[in-house]
Amino acid sequence: MTSSPASPDLRRWIRDIPDFPKPGILFRDLTPLMRDPAGWRETVRQLAEITERLKPDLIVGIESRGFIVGTSLATALGLGFVPVRKPGKLPGEVHGVDYELEYGSDRLEIQVDGFEASPRILIVDDLLATGGTAEACGQLVRLAGGDIVGFAFVVELADLGGRQRLPAGVAVESLVTF
Repeated sequence: MTSSPASPDLRRWIRDIPDFPKPGILFRDLTPLMRDPAGWRETVRQLAEITERLKPDLIVGIESRGFIVGTSLATALGLGFVPVRKPGKLPGEVHGVDYELEYGSDRLEIQVDGFEASPRILIVDDLLATGGTAEACGQLVRLAGGDIVGFAFVVELADLGGRQRLPAGVAVESLVTF
């Protein structure tokens, strides 16, 4: 966990939902955290500490909950935000990356002209699980000319090993680890 010892534990706002979206899965629901002003303010504060240390030029958020995390963080720190989206959602020319999920495949896209002069990029999302989506996002950022300084997540499911799929030598920070 990245937060300082005096920081409130965000776990109190994270709800466990057994057997969702299918039997045997324990879903970590962040909506109580997002709906509580004090909890969300603390989440953004802790993410801001990471961001200030890594000094990115831009925040990249992964569709869709990464948009909530990323725009909150970017707005709080006065940084720009770049969305990474599902296919067909961005206007203009895009780079795309296909990637494997636990139960199939998917694709992410980023606008080709999203980065100029190799900006320093922090990729954020709500949750790191198996790492496939974050890995694909990192590939897109590099393809578009960004320099990844780190990944930041509200929650990490450590047993799923997603961190190992992310680029070596790049910071990976999580506020809460299960």
